[in-house]
Amino acid sequence: MTPSDLLEPLLGNAIARSSVYLLLAVTAALALTAAAGAGLRWVSRRRSWPEQDVAALRRPLRVLAVLVAIWVAVELALPRASPGVDAVTHGFLIATIATAAWAVCRVLILVVDLALARYRTDIADNRWARQVRTQVLILRRLAIVLTIIVAGAAILLTFPEAQAAGASVLASAGLVSIIAGLAAQSALSNVFAGMQIAFSGLIRVDDVVVVEKEWGRIEEITLTYVVVHLWDDRRLMLPSTYFTATPFENWTRSTSELLGAVEFDLDWRVSPAEMRDEMHRVLERTNLWDGRVAVLQVTDAVGGLVRVRILVTAVDAPTLFDLRCYLREELVGWLQERSPQSIPRNRVQLVEAESGARFRGRGGSDTSEDRSLFAGDDAGSVQRASQFTGPISTLSTREAEDAHAR
Repeated sequence: MTPSDLLEPLLGNAIARSSVYLLLAVTAALALTAAAGAGLRWVSRRRSWPEQDVAALRRPLRVLAVLVAIWVAVELALPRASPGVDAVTHGFLIATIATAAWAVCRVLILVVDLALARYRTDIADNRWARQVRTQVLILRRLAIVLTIIVAGAAILLTFPEAQAAGASVLASAGLVSIIAGLAAQSALSNVFAGMQIAFSGLIRVDDVVVVEKEWGRIEEITLTYVVVHLWDDRRLMLPSTYFTATPFENWTRSTSELLGAVEFDLDWRVSPAEMRDEMHRVLERTNLWDGRVAVLQVTDAVGGLVRVRILVTAVDAPTLFDLRCYLREELVGWLQERSPQSIPRNRVQLVEAESGARFRGRGGSDTSEDRSLFAGDDAGSVQRASQFTGPISTLSTREAEDAHAR
């Protein structure tokens, strides 16, 4: 007795036949996906593929295999003339297209991650790696968006009504394009700006930038916006057009090495030579300094203070910030312990007694009579008195003198 003879009684019933086909299809699909998953795991271990991406790829492949198997089982089990077969077939077609698009997106993600693994960004000179990473990530997002659009269009075309409407849409494409362009002007400008950013090298992932008076790193670049990871762990979301229309600072445009300044306002008794020697001793004790530049200069000496500026270099912005803080702290301690006379002081000069002495030297004796209105010789006092008492022509000089003497 053959296996077909054993299944003949069961296949005679439509429901039993459908159940058998369905069971066989699901079993075959599960077996196929299990074999494919085992093969992917074996290859991922041999090639050091990201386990997370491989596990994420197995899910859409498993769902796609089960959908196709069930669809084939339904097609074999149900006759074409059965009511509802077209609706069931249409549903399986839509689900298959959506699942296939899902699988294609996961494949794109896996391929891009494998390609980016060859470009390390955890090394000192990683400018080229960051540029490639930025461009590839933008292309991956663009490919995923196009895949979703194509899948959505394919699903719409499965409906007869959508196919009939396609001709009218194409006939009015000019008007529709104008309306869509006006409505999506901002979104499209951001998309084009994102592509321009990716391929012009204006900014790259992990670049250090200063935007909106905030310091941070470029964390993510999408087709429409850019995420900046600020120094205090905040995220600043900026549209892509910001970086093509607004000036900003990029501290790692060509290299990550930077030059920074540390300034002091000190007393005139400071010794720049001794301070310069101490600066070199401090820099030699730390690994933050890259050894390129170490300069101490007196840049100003007015207003009772001497301004000392120190220029140092480091491999990147965070290291430079730590180096400036470390150097400032060490030199402040040195000023307090070894050179206290260099600490700024406010001086007050008392000049009141000296001013009085100069006045006495110019005016003669410092007596109350000398400073009075009617002091001096007799003739002068009489003449000044006449300005307050009126004419004295009726009095003789002798009488005036006697009056003054009384």
